[in-house]
Amino acid sequence: MATSPHTHLLQNPNHLLKSPTTHNNAFPVTSVRTMSNTSGRSISIKCVAPTTTPTQDRPYVPTQSQDRVFNFAAGPATLPENVLRKAQSELYDWRGCGMSVMEMSHRGKEFLSIIQKAEADLRTLLDIPEEYAVLFLQGGATTQFAAIPLNLVNPDDPVDYLVTGSWGDKAFKEAQKYSKAKVIWSGKSEKYTKIPSFDALEQSPDAKYLHICANETIHGVEFKDYPTPKNPNGVLIADMSSNFCSKPVDVSKFGVIYAGAQKNVGPAGVTIVIIRKDLIGNVQGVTPVMLDYKIQSENNSLYNTPPCFCIYMCGLVFEDLLEQGGLKEVEKKNKKKAEILYNAIDESNGFYRCPVEKSVRSLMNVPFTLEKSELEAEFIKEAAKEKMVQLKGHRSVGGMRASIYNAMPLAGVEKLEAFMKDFQVRHA
Repeated sequence: MATSPHTHLLQNPNHLLKSPTTHNNAFPVTSVRTMSNTSGRSISIKCVAPTTTPTQDRPYVPTQSQDRVFNFAAGPATLPENVLRKAQSELYDWRGCGMSVMEMSHRGKEFLSIIQKAEADLRTLLDIPEEYAVLFLQGGATTQFAAIPLNLVNPDDPVDYLVTGSWGDKAFKEAQKYSKAKVIWSGKSEKYTKIPSFDALEQSPDAKYLHICANETIHGVEFKDYPTPKNPNGVLIADMSSNFCSKPVDVSKFGVIYAGAQKNVGPAGVTIVIIRKDLIGNVQGVTPVMLDYKIQSENNSLYNTPPCFCIYMCGLVFEDLLEQGGLKEVEKKNKKKAEILYNAIDESNGFYRCPVEKSVRSLMNVPFTLEKSELEAEFIKEAAKEKMVQLKGHRSVGGMRASIYNAMPLAGVEKLEAFMKDFQVRHA
């Protein structure tokens, strides 16, 4: 692409940061010897051995390496670089135990220490009350669409769904199989761009629970406050997959919070469920054993082999969030990043447009379109050349989407902002 006054800035806003040097390689080549194979040809065999213990002998420094892209994917999403480096340093031999986390027995003392610390740190981050269980499960949040009604209600029980996007709609459709699920409000007719006034919701008076999706990844709609179930005995349930641990949450307002980890707190493969303990134990008879919260709780998420390495990675992220000062500090950073992008959109005189009502715009997923839609493919292509990837909007809505989860550094958002302004100058 043609250069512009902004190109140098776009190519590397962190030009003062240095790439990792060769000593970061824990397994350098120590010798090379040549031998003949059965065909008579010479082959080289490299003998490698660690020169240092790849655990705590050398510090890892949180930087944005020059060889890494800014990944705006909605999930699996970017992870903190210092977390990746720590996992790398512990990959071969976890803290001197002689094996990788990927090789550990899930019932051994090493992994038990990992999962127990991960839970303890998560409880600290979200200030989870003692009367709530924390489960590390598999199957993604989508599996929880079925597990929720199967565990909490009978087939003839009424339950309410407030649908503000595609994921809320999918949750409702799954719940219809196992309960008398009802949509009490849907934003589909307005292309999922708003959240209704809670006072106007026509909730079922005897609904066992009210389900929401706290942040709609595809459409960029986020609850800033939460409704209260009309039924005094009903509970609020939230799919928080895409804004989990992005800000403080009063867990006590909810009966169940669930989230796929691959947005904010880890790699794909683990789903976290936070559930009030008195809601456990009323499972429907047809429920598969792996979806039974009682069995999972009684076995401390170890009924079968859990996604061990994913849980370990989540634990490293929880440590990182605590080191940042907790979720209040994390939320401040997320607000600043989102403000930069939304201002770039709103101040573009219509060149860029965000369809979501301003009061409920997501801090995590920023969808936008171009006034000249024919330029969108070029925008995505040019951004990729500048090492900003995965900006294409979801296939169901088109346009662009910048997912700016916790681990997206401010530098990445500032680089995207500069690119957007430069692109506008050249194409307006």
